[in-house]
Amino acid sequence: MNDLSESRIVRIASAGSAEKSDVLVTVSPNPTGGVSIQVKSVVKAFYEDAILAAARETAREMGITNALIDLDDFGALEYVIRARVETALLRAAKEEA
Repeated sequence: MNDLSESRIVRIASAGSAEKSDVLVTVSPNPTGGVSIQVKSVVKAFYEDAILAAARETAREMGITNALIDLDDFGALEYVIRARVETALLRAAKEEA
């Protein structure tokens, strides 16, 4: 897992797709501070807590303390959610060359 504790979210970025068994993750700077996670899912009634936990744990492991994370889930497994969240966070924190 990549450590972004010395970085900050500087732009909007996304990862994933709106396909079956995937999740579209969009990350942006949080103007009010903290990590805020929103979930839209075809299985929200059953798995919202697990989806939130996977996203929150991934952000915490990467050292993220300030981000808006939106997940549009289409039945993704936990490892897919974690990978998409990590990729979106890396893209959002990457400094422009």
